[in-house]
Amino acid sequence: METDAQNEPAPPLATEPRETAVPYLLEREGGKLHQLALRFCGDREEALDLVQEVFLQAWRDWRGFDGRSKPSTWLYAIAWRTCQRMHRRRVGEPEHVESLEQLLPFGEDQLGCAPAPDDGSPYAQAVRHEARERMEAAIVALPDDFRVPFVLKEIAELSVQEVAQVLGLAENTVKTRLHRARLRVRKQVEEALPRRPVPPPRFDERMCLDLLDAKQEALDRGVPYAFPEGLVCQFCAELFGTMDLVQRSCAELAAQGPPAELRRRLGAVLAAERASGG
Repeated sequence: METDAQNEPAPPLATEPRETAVPYLLEREGGKLHQLALRFCGDREEALDLVQEVFLQAWRDWRGFDGRSKPSTWLYAIAWRTCQRMHRRRVGEPEHVESLEQLLPFGEDQLGCAPAPDDGSPYAQAVRHEARERMEAAIVALPDDFRVPFVLKEIAELSVQEVAQVLGLAENTVKTRLHRARLRVRKQVEEALPRRPVPPPRFDERMCLDLLDAKQEALDRGVPYAFPEGLVCQFCAELFGTMDLVQRSCAELAAQGPPAELRRRLGAVLAAERASGG
């Protein structure tokens, strides 16, 4: 979710020396970059190596940053190139996810239902914990073409436009892949939720799909969407509730700062760069 803090104007880093700019970016984006790396490497040590390489390259190339893009967008473009260089596509990985019909629970009379956001009971917390574990596994299982836009948008918290810039794709292509990835992850998370009988959709399937499109667009913008009263039936409300649970879980990952080990390693690497005149 795009928070007010995220939307605050960043310092004019392009005019700052790298000694100021790179540590600032580490504190602001290091945790998110680490979460991104974990989803690509599957190994904590390799993830630390990848993020270290990203910030080392940012340090060395800082004079080439001209400020025409946001510093965070520039940094994630470096991260994407580094990911491509360090990790090949997984052998046997599918290139597509299921069809829209396969990803939506039309025709089912029971759905996995997310606990209310303000339910702090031990049971609700346990359900959220299991759902988050299922979400993390679902993200890792996504094909690269869908996982990368999802992680950049939902965990790195870039806008759709920024994701398109980083990946060199059209915004509509990013949206298509992001929407399909959200539904795949939502479906996997639903399996970890307690199931309850739910009445069938009150409207025809086309109306439900239109409401889903509106919900996806709201998630793209990182803003809540208030549907007119009585428009959303219980079936769609539960469906959207699991989508919101996924986004909140991603926001929790995004809120984690850089791990202490990353700070320590980067401090040593950048000190060596300064000593060598790099």
